Amino acid sequence: MPELPEVETVRRGLTLKMSGRRILRAELRRPDLRRPFPPALAALLDGARIGALGRRGKYILIELDADGLLLLHLGMSGRVTAGNATLPAGPHDHVVLTLDDGTVVTFNDPRRFGLIDYVKRDEAAQHPLLAGLGPEPLEPGFDGRYLAATLAGKLTPIKAALLDQRIVAGLGNIYVCEALFRAGVSPRRLAGSIGVMRADRLATGIRPG
Repeated sequence: MPELPEVETVRRGLTLKMSGRRILRAELRRPDLRRPFPPALAALLDGARIGALGRRGKYILIELDADGLLLLHLGMSGRVTAGNATLPAGPHDHVVLTLDDGTVVTFNDPRRFGLIDYVKRDEAAQHPLLAGLGPEPLEPGFDGRYLAATLAGKLTPIKAALLDQRIVAGLGNIYVCEALFRAGVSPRRLAGSIGVMRADRLATGIRPG
């Protein structure tokens, strides 16, 4: 499952190819991935101008026109490529966007655990996939004090607690294991017993870079 660093890398790469471009044609080659596509999604994408590409947790957020937002989650096997149209479409190329400079953006997902959704930008914070997410690791409010306060009283192992996207957004299994190792904290330690000193080390270990 792609985690925050991988998703951020994909976002940056797509920004170079997509931001400022217009979608000439949107082709949906099936009606769903993990969940059905929004009604009339192809019509919403056709002709849309692409703005900034953002990220929230493991979701890529693509601005469309003045008020649209496309939510994209890669799932376990999803990947997005952006190139020319010289290669024929593969059997798992489920969404294909042709941009006004000839770039072809393809969402490929053999296991179909990814998802694509559309929302108005001013409603994004209330979207069920985004509303409950915790802070990002690089946000100013994410530190040892926050972690200690949020984990206080929790009887789950610290590894399981950190995988809860409501506590901190974007972490996955590998990311959490590496952060715990750097902080010198056992993954089996109860989350509520971390304390401020360990929480400080853990917050440092979680921050990318």
